[in-house]
Amino acid sequence: MEKFNKQSYTGDELEIFAKALHWKAYYRQFIAPYLGKRVLEVGAGIGATTSVLCDGSQDEWQCLEPDENLAAEISHKIRNNVLPRCCRTLAGTITDLAPDQLFDSILYIDVLEHIADDKTEIHEASLHLDNGSSLVVLSPAYPFLYSPFDRSIGHHRRYTHSSLAALKPENCELVKMVQLDSLGALTSIANRFLLRQDIPTEKQIYFWDRFLIPTAKVIDKMLGYRVGRSIIAIWERIY
Repeated sequence: MEKFNKQSYTGDELEIFAKALHWKAYYRQFIAPYLGKRVLEVGAGIGATTSVLCDGSQDEWQCLEPDENLAAEISHKIRNNVLPRCCRTLAGTITDLAPDQLFDSILYIDVLEHIADDKTEIHEASLHLDNGSSLVVLSPAYPFLYSPFDRSIGHHRRYTHSSLAALKPENCELVKMVQLDSLGALTSIANRFLLRQDIPTEKQIYFWDRFLIPTAKVIDKMLGYRVGRSIIAIWERIY
C-alpha cells in the first residue's frame, strides 16, 4: 500500500479555500447528521474544515494530519481556543492509529483523491468504525475535468458515482451519495479547457463562494443532487 505518508505539504490552496465559508456551510448540512461523538478527520490540513464541522459538542475530534507542520498549526489553534477543546492532533496516517481505536464518524474531506491506493485506505478506515458508525468522503467529481490545478496539488483522480461506490468496504453499506455545486462544474470546465490555471486566485474563490454557491444550492436541489463538481459518499458500518 502506498500510504498518505508523513510529509511536508507545499500547496497554497489550503489557505485560499479556507475562506470559502459559504461552500463549507453548504456541504456541512449533508454531513452533520452523520457526525457522532467520536470523530476522526483524516487529512485535517490547517483545521479549516474542523472549524466548520466541529461545534464542540463532540467528546473527541481527532485531527489526523500527515504533515507535521500543519498538525502543529492545528495544535496551536486548539491551545488558543480557535478550535474547540474536544479536538486532538495526531501527525500521521490511518495506519498510525491503535488497532482498537474506534470512532462514530470518519471523515475524508477533499483528501481521498490525494491518496494513491484509495481502496486500501478506505478499507483501513472501516476497521476503525464502531458498529452503526459512518464513513464520509467528499471529493472532486468528473474525471474529464482533471486539470493542471488537480495535478499541481497532488490529486490522483476525480470520481464518478460508480468509481466512488466501488470503494465500499466489505463491512459497510452505502447510505447516501450526492453531488453538489453544479455551477462550480461549469467553472471547472472553463478552467480545464480554457484558462488551464494551476490554482484559482483569491478573487475567483471569493466570487464562486459568495455568488455562485448560493445559486448552485437552488439549482442542485432542482437537479436532485445528481450534478456537481463535488461528490459526497457516506457508508455505514453494519457489522
